[in-house]
Amino acid sequence: MKKIKPSAVIFIFWTAVFILIPLLLVVALGFTINQNGTAVFSLDNFRRFFTPIYLQVLWRSLKLAFYSTLICLLLGYPFAYFIAKKKNRDIYMLFVLIPMWMNFLLRTYAWISLLGRNGLVNRALAFLGLQPMELMYNNMAILIGMVYNFLPFMILPIYTSLTKLDYSLVEAGYDLGAGPGKVFRKIILPLTKGGILTGVTMSFIPAVSTFVISQLLGGNNFSLIGNIIEQQFRFTNDWNFGSAISLILMALILILIRFSMKNEEAGSLEGGLL
Repeated sequence: MKKIKPSAVIFIFWTAVFILIPLLLVVALGFTINQNGTAVFSLDNFRRFFTPIYLQVLWRSLKLAFYSTLICLLLGYPFAYFIAKKKNRDIYMLFVLIPMWMNFLLRTYAWISLLGRNGLVNRALAFLGLQPMELMYNNMAILIGMVYNFLPFMILPIYTSLTKLDYSLVEAGYDLGAGPGKVFRKIILPLTKGGILTGVTMSFIPAVSTFVISQLLGGNNFSLIGNIIEQQFRFTNDWNFGSAISLILMALILILIRFSMKNEEAGSLEGGLL
């Protein structure tokens, strides 16, 4: 009989305690309801979610997460490309990582002092003789908070894929008469597709499930799906419904990850055939 290595035992224990058991608990709560102190199997939690009010919240969460991920991609790819071409790129990457060393809550609170009614932005507008703007407690404030917090998750994988890029292929493209635009579209972009998909996944998942950003920057006017889940566990004490929503969100995230992996595999196969 083959001996199990101590490292494997630790891994199995860690996986069971911190992943499998909590996940099974969430599944058990999601598929049951409380009747006279007894857990009874039911799909009522899922039927309750698929009503217009909760579907609207889910749609708003998906839409804001999509926009924030798109903005992160449009900002993150050029920045990662710029850093990858620099000799002292480690210093540039340090500036990307430094904000991530601070507490997530503190980084979000900082935007209140910037976007608030008496924040730095409105003070600057007043100094210029302009009227103050309502920059807080709306979708735009939530979007700004998402982009700021999750932009590094887009930059890091794209930067890694760019540093691993074989630039002899880029030089070959120029030698064959292709311009910068065509070289980027035909060589650089396809070869960094894996980094893009990873960055999109890493940015979209926390954006669609966030509740701190929407709570602080959106106030009580704009609840996202993460806020609904938090409310079920912390305030209404309806853990069964909160677990059901968590399972639905988890299923959506797993579909996204599977889609990203499938596209990455297809891109790798295409690159190998070429």
